[in-house]
Amino acid sequence: MVDPELTYLDFAATSAVRPGEVTAAVTAFLESVGATSGRGGHRLAVAAGRIALRTRQGLARLLGLPGDAGRIVFTLNATHALNTALFGFLRRGDAVVVTPFEHNAVLRPLHILAERRGIEVRNVPGDSSGALDPVAYARAVEGARLVALNAVSNVTGTRLDVAGLARIAHAAGALVLVDGAQAAGHVPFEPAADGADLLGLSGHKGLLGPQGVGALWVRDGVWIEPLLSGGTGGDSLDPAMPAAYPDHLEAGTTNGPGIAGLGAGVDWLLAHGVRALHERLGQLKSALYEGITAIAGVRVISPPAPDGAGIVTFVARDIDPSSLAARLDREHGVLCRPGLHCAPEVHRMLGTHRTGAVRLSLGWSSTEADVARAVRAVDMVVTSRTPTGTLGAARA
Repeated sequence: MVDPELTYLDFAATSAVRPGEVTAAVTAFLESVGATSGRGGHRLAVAAGRIALRTRQGLARLLGLPGDAGRIVFTLNATHALNTALFGFLRRGDAVVVTPFEHNAVLRPLHILAERRGIEVRNVPGDSSGALDPVAYARAVEGARLVALNAVSNVTGTRLDVAGLARIAHAAGALVLVDGAQAAGHVPFEPAADGADLLGLSGHKGLLGPQGVGALWVRDGVWIEPLLSGGTGGDSLDPAMPAAYPDHLEAGTTNGPGIAGLGAGVDWLLAHGVRALHERLGQLKSALYEGITAIAGVRVISPPAPDGAGIVTFVARDIDPSSLAARLDREHGVLCRPGLHCAPEVHRMLGTHRTGAVRLSLGWSSTEADVARAVRAVDMVVTSRTPTGTLGAARA
């Protein structure tokens, strides 16, 4: 359990604070199941398979993913999912369109694919609001095979117009890969209805699961080659990976405890409602945004974005982001993330690519007290006021 004396504001990286049901599900799996889905027909393997199926079905309900839940393939994380999609779908000489909001989980695979397969990467300019240059985008999608869209920026918290951008892409004959790492569980999000053909998900962020599990959804009729090959528990005489999902992309032993925890996180979100959670966090974000903006010597670089995620990113005039974040942790127990956040093009667009920035990100357990403590802590560090008494007193 995270120390209650700490104020955790790094949910965009990981939901280090999780509902008790998630921890209980992981523990129960290890204590009472422990076997691997699809590896044998005994009762424990069957129990593991049922947990995996329920988690796939829960994800389908939460995100409105149509068709066979088996099209939801478990991965190690969103990076694994996005790599699987990119390496498995793009062919030599294909063109792919990207925005300034993409994470390195998309940019670095495309860099490799450009070198190895001659993939053409077409960059479309945008601004901090999440808008793209419409003329440049329309020109870029012509003749492209794939468009990669980050549904919610992990730096600014702003949402892209996935539905509108997907319509233009489909009209031009391109398919759409959506990075849902910062959207799923954080904001109301139905990617299939918005036009996603491929969707990468992280289990340990807004979906509240443990690290080590993510998912890739592949729309029916879309073919991608497996990134990995190996055992699937069935069709063992076939030298090729099975065509049927999820086995087609799930080589090797899956993370049973992680899948159980992810399933519990999804169940929690289904019970409490993502829309209601987003509305509550939107109010907290507004207070955090206003509080940080009011501090002298601070420049908030993320827009208010009320429909986006609970992220407020900023820089201070007289202290670098790493030192600021370290002091917030050491002196005030406020945990956040400085740096480039694995998204260099967003920072290049914002003019912070040389210094990075400090990101405060809210999550399911965030409170008004967390916001007040964070604002007070940033104010004290930026104005070089020394905290009095103990950590608890400084945060009171």
